[in-house]
Amino acid sequence: MLVKKWVSSPKGFVHIGNDIPDLLTETINGKRHYVTEDGRKYPSVTTVLDFNKDKTALIEWRERVGDAEADKISNRATRRGSAIHNLCEKYVLNETIALAEEQPINVYMFNQIRAALESRVDNVHCVESALVSHKLEVAGRVDLIAEYDGKLAVIDYKTSNKKKPKEWITDYFEQTSLYAYMYWEMTGIMIKKIVIMIAVEEETEPQIFIESPGNYIEGVSDNVKKYHDYFKNNA
Repeated sequence: MLVKKWVSSPKGFVHIGNDIPDLLTETINGKRHYVTEDGRKYPSVTTVLDFNKDKTALIEWRERVGDAEADKISNRATRRGSAIHNLCEKYVLNETIALAEEQPINVYMFNQIRAALESRVDNVHCVESALVSHKLEVAGRVDLIAEYDGKLAVIDYKTSNKKKPKEWITDYFEQTSLYAYMYWEMTGIMIKKIVIMIAVEEETEPQIFIESPGNYIEGVSDNVKKYHDYFKNNA
C-alpha cells in the first residue's frame, strides 16, 4: 500500500462565504444537544435518528459476538470514522495533510473519498457547520455542503468494512435530508441533491449514493415529531 508523506489539495477548493454561526453542544441525559443563540436546546440529528432506529439486528450481533468483541469492533470503527472525517475536512479546507502520521488503512480509505472530492466537488458552502431547524426543533453538524457535479448538495462521509446495499442506509439519507432542510430554513437556499460517500475497507473505490432529500424529508420529519412527543409525554 503506497502512502505519500503528505498531500494538499491540488486544485484549491473555492469557498463561498456564509453567515452561519457555530453552536455549542451540551449533553443532556447522555444525549448530545445543540444550544441555539437564544438558549434553546435541541437534540442532535444523530440522537433523534438513533432513538427511532430498529436495533434488532444490532442486538442480535452483540449477542452473537459478545459484548467485549462488539465494543472492540465498534470503538475501532468510531476511531477510523473520526480520523477519515478529519482528513476529509482538512482536505476540503485546502490544508496540507501529514499522512505519515496517520494509520495506513485510514489513509487508504481517505484516498478513496479524496479522489471523488477532487474530481466532482467544488464551490464549498459549509464544512462541519452547525445547522438548526426551529420548526423541527433539531440541530446537527453537516460534513459538507458544496457543488457536486455542478449542483449544490449535502455530502456526507461514511466508512465501512464492506459494501452496503442501499436498503441498509436509509438513515444516512434521512440524516442528510434533515441537513438540506435545515440549510433551507436558515438560508432560503434549496438543496435538491444528497450524496453519501462510503469509503470501504475492502475496496479500491468508494460507494457513492445520490438521492433527493424530497424522498425522505416527510418521513424523517415524522420521526423527529415522534421523538419530541415521546419525551414530552414522559417528562
